[in-house]
Amino acid sequence: MEFGSVTKYLQDKTILVIGATGFLAKIFIEKILRTQPNVKKLYLLLRAGDTKSATQRLHNEIIRTELFSILRERYNSNFDDFISAKVTMVPGDTSSLDLGVKDFNLRKEMWREIDIVVNLAAVTIFDERYDVALSTNTLGALNAMNFAKKCDRIEMFLHTSTAYVCGEKEGIIVEKSYHMGEPPNGMYELNIDKEMKIVKEKLNQLRLQNATEEAITLAMKNFGIKRARLYGWPNTYVFTKAMGEMLLRHFKADLPLVLIRPTMVTSTYKEPFPGWIEGLRNVNPIILAQGKGKMSYFLGNPNTVLDLIPADMVINAMIVAMMAHTNQSCEIVYHIGSSLRNPLKFLNVNDYSFRYFVKNPLIDMKGNLIEVGETTLLSSMNEFLLHMAFHYVLSQKGRYLNYGEAFTDFAHKTNSLIRMAELYEHFAFFSGIFDDRNAENLQIAARECVVDVNAFNFDPKCIDWEDYVMNIIIPGLLRHVVKRSNTYVSML
Repeated sequence: MEFGSVTKYLQDKTILVIGATGFLAKIFIEKILRTQPNVKKLYLLLRAGDTKSATQRLHNEIIRTELFSILRERYNSNFDDFISAKVTMVPGDTSSLDLGVKDFNLRKEMWREIDIVVNLAAVTIFDERYDVALSTNTLGALNAMNFAKKCDRIEMFLHTSTAYVCGEKEGIIVEKSYHMGEPPNGMYELNIDKEMKIVKEKLNQLRLQNATEEAITLAMKNFGIKRARLYGWPNTYVFTKAMGEMLLRHFKADLPLVLIRPTMVTSTYKEPFPGWIEGLRNVNPIILAQGKGKMSYFLGNPNTVLDLIPADMVINAMIVAMMAHTNQSCEIVYHIGSSLRNPLKFLNVNDYSFRYFVKNPLIDMKGNLIEVGETTLLSSMNEFLLHMAFHYVLSQKGRYLNYGEAFTDFAHKTNSLIRMAELYEHFAFFSGIFDDRNAENLQIAARECVVDVNAFNFDPKCIDWEDYVMNIIIPGLLRHVVKRSNTYVSML
């Protein structure tokens, strides 16, 4: 890395951001615009039928969010003019050729001007329909890279994946890319073209059977989980992301390729302000359930390392990696996580959450303070199901003639809870540690060569977990995800 400034590097750059309405994408966009107002242009591609609907999504889902409040205050009445000058909305679809950009003149303009393509588009639902996840996470990644190859000035293609593409591996997991068709269990050879054909055949079969859309959705969700586990991945999300990486590596040719693999992305640590979050992510549902007094037990090993990483640190790593590898003939993987250098255990998060809500209890719909208890972490799925059944039967005392009737009703009403527990079981007992040697070396190089390195910090060793969970994650969760009033708290 040559001596210089990250902000100076970003000056006059034209960047295509794919998946612009996503959680990380918004933080990336805000960071670029706030730290380098002289960036030449940001093309923001999002799913939309036309420019009008794309512009509506820009305003409703991106720039009107609280995340952009500092920028709005800085530019005041000129904010809209600033956004108009720097941002061009691009309606499109990653599952389509040329990213679904229908305007030929706009495509030519983009190919002529773009320096960097950043792909942040992803379907992150663990058990999404297999056909949907394949089209975005696998085929969409290839479409994004092929679009980048057509750009005359392209300096690099940066793709954001997930560290959990490793599958069921244990121990130290190194920063390496995967060969085409390389499954983590090594039992069956993975053929991506075959998977595409199998999906089409499955859909055709369901439609010939006149299956309802609801039935097709459920069947395709189950099919995705089945195919993922056949090859050694725990769910459809990480399976399809892994296949996307394989395609990128196989077809990259001489295009500079940077793969960013964050672990469990959490609230912003510092920028643009601490605690910003969207939706219930990774540990947040567990924390909120405890605060609402609804989690006396949960499935998980107390000593499991929960590899959390603040969202703004992920973005900082992405931007520094862009600077480090511009116009290099490279293919490099970065794990952006904390498990190796600053591990946090499940039991620690459980303890911090309990102590927070004892000191700051939530208020129920009747105005009463919610009393919380410590959560017991259970060591197996069978133990978890037995606890669920026992507590359900006790709560329904007097409604049934016998325990058999109660347990039958329990099984019927808790299918969704059991499915959720099955989907999260992999992470609750995950025993892998993500080696981040490449990321550490990048951080060291930045400290030596970059004059504004402190503004782009992504070192997990600086995180005080107790302070971060109790004073940033939970307050941010309550402020940005949970609606609050003087008399009650209700979950969105």
